[in-house]
Amino acid sequence: MQIYLPIAEVSVDAFLLVGLGGIVGVLSGMFGVGGGFLMTPLLFFIGIPPAVAVATEANQIVASSFSGVLAHLRRKTVDLRMGVVLLIGGLIGAAMGVVLFNYLKSLGQVDLLVRLCYVVFLGVIGGLMFIESLRAMRRSRSAAPPQRRRHTWVHSLPFKMKFRVSGLYISVIPPILVGISVGVLAAIMGVGGGFIMVPAMIYLLGMPTKVVVGTSLFQIIFVTGFTTLLHATTNQTVDIVLAVLLLVGGVIGAQIGTRIGTKLKAEQLRILLAGMVLLVCGKLALDLLLTPTELYDIASTAGH
Repeated sequence: MQIYLPIAEVSVDAFLLVGLGGIVGVLSGMFGVGGGFLMTPLLFFIGIPPAVAVATEANQIVASSFSGVLAHLRRKTVDLRMGVVLLIGGLIGAAMGVVLFNYLKSLGQVDLLVRLCYVVFLGVIGGLMFIESLRAMRRSRSAAPPQRRRHTWVHSLPFKMKFRVSGLYISVIPPILVGISVGVLAAIMGVGGGFIMVPAMIYLLGMPTKVVVGTSLFQIIFVTGFTTLLHATTNQTVDIVLAVLLLVGGVIGAQIGTRIGTKLKAEQLRILLAGMVLLVCGKLALDLLLTPTELYDIASTAGH
C-alpha cells in the first residue's frame, strides 16, 4: 500500500515502514538503544532524504524507548538518579547539535555530514564493541571471575554522588559529558545515542549491565523528544505521516525485544549489537564510495 509522505516528498509502502519500525523496536527493547543508528540509514536506503530521516527518526525513538522503559520499570532495572544526570548533559548537547545541524543545512552540506558521521561512528563503536564482546565471551568460557575495571581518573573527580540502584559513588562530571556527546549525536544523526551510551555506561562509569539498558532508554526518551521539538520548530523537517507509521511498529517491537533481551546473556547481546552496527556501517560506506549519483547530488546541493 503506497502512501505519500508530504515533508519527505516521496511515496513509500506503508507496511514496509511499519515493519521497519517493528524491527527497530525489537532492537530497542533488547539492547537499550533507541534504534535510530539502524533506522535512519534504513530510511536513507528506501529513498527518504537524510534531513527528514534524522528529524523524524528522533520522534519514533521517543515512543519505542518509552515502551521499553515501562517494561524495565516493572523489573526495577532503571537507575532514575543516573538517568536524570545523563539527561542534563543530553539536553545541553541536543541544543548544541541542532544549532550545528541548521548551520550545515544552510550551507547545503547536511546530507553528506550525516552519512559521513554514520560511517565513522558506526565503524569505531561497532569494532570496539565486537572486540570487547569476544574478550568477555572468552573470559566466561574460561570461568575466570570477571574483572571489574576501576577507572581511577573517574573516581578521583569532584562532585561525587551516590547512585544506589547502580551501586556507584562517582563524580557527576563523566555522566554529564556522556550525556552531552549523546545529545549532539541525537540532533545531527537522528539517533538516541544508545550505541555510544550503553558501552560508555558499562566501561566508563562501571554500571552493572542489568540496569544499563533501562537507564539508557529513560534518558533517550527526553533527549530525542527535545531534539524532535527543536527540529520541528527550527527547520520543519519532521514528517508526521512517516513518524506515525514508524511509531506503530516501534511500540509493538519494543515489548517483544524486552522479553527476548532477558533470555540472552549480556555478552551475547553485545556481540549481536556489534555485528549489526558493523553491517550497517559497511553498507553506508559502500553507498558513499560506489554511487556516483550521490556525488552529483552533493555537488548540486552545495551549489544552491
